[in-house]
Amino acid sequence: MYETVALHLKSSESITVLTGAGVSTASGIPDFRSSEGLWTEDHDREFYMSADYFFHDPEDFWKKYKAIFRIKLLDHYKPNVTHQFIKRLESPNREVTVITQNVDGLHGLAGSTNVIEYHGSLKGATCPNCLESYSLSHVMSFETPTCGSCGEYLKPDVLLFGDMITAHEISEKAVRHSEVLLVMGTSLLVTPFNMLPHYAKDKTTTILINNEPTPSDHLFDYVIHEDLSTTVEKLSEFFM
Repeated sequence: MYETVALHLKSSESITVLTGAGVSTASGIPDFRSSEGLWTEDHDREFYMSADYFFHDPEDFWKKYKAIFRIKLLDHYKPNVTHQFIKRLESPNREVTVITQNVDGLHGLAGSTNVIEYHGSLKGATCPNCLESYSLSHVMSFETPTCGSCGEYLKPDVLLFGDMITAHEISEKAVRHSEVLLVMGTSLLVTPFNMLPHYAKDKTTTILINNEPTPSDHLFDYVIHEDLSTTVEKLSEFFM
């Protein structure tokens, strides 16, 4: 199967890659939503990481936000072999669009050219009043970061519970126009991200690589249940 999957990837002129938390776990970033992930340790986290709570108590929100997402360690995380493999898929004759649930910015660090951060990014914050943007270094310089222009509390660029998802339409378009849809490291449980594979056309080759079965396995032409790093190493042999 690996040779067949690799052949589809190599012969395609357009690939859309959907990635989830499983892609970043090899970089040391916890999978917050897995059965052993950090989200299961405290069921109140969704409440605290909501837009409602941010506007209710921005000071306490920022304290919890920085702790939950381990913001101090963010610069320590580096792209792993899966990020690098996805970057290697790009070529002058092959367009690759990455649509990621991850907010760690590692696809960009790996050099992927076209990345849609479906759930936003931990790499900065924006003033909800004047829309001025600020870097992660600015965010980390203050316990509760505020806007230098108007003084409002900054809101992180990561999508909070209750926020509107703005990247779905462009993501749907990318899936519809791809020859190959490659889904990696996601259980496809989060709505509406899990609807994206449904937009693949009949002529699109669909591939799922995840370490455990998902409710959407039946949607794919090829399904591999294996550790991502191991699978990527096997596929890479056909790209030598």
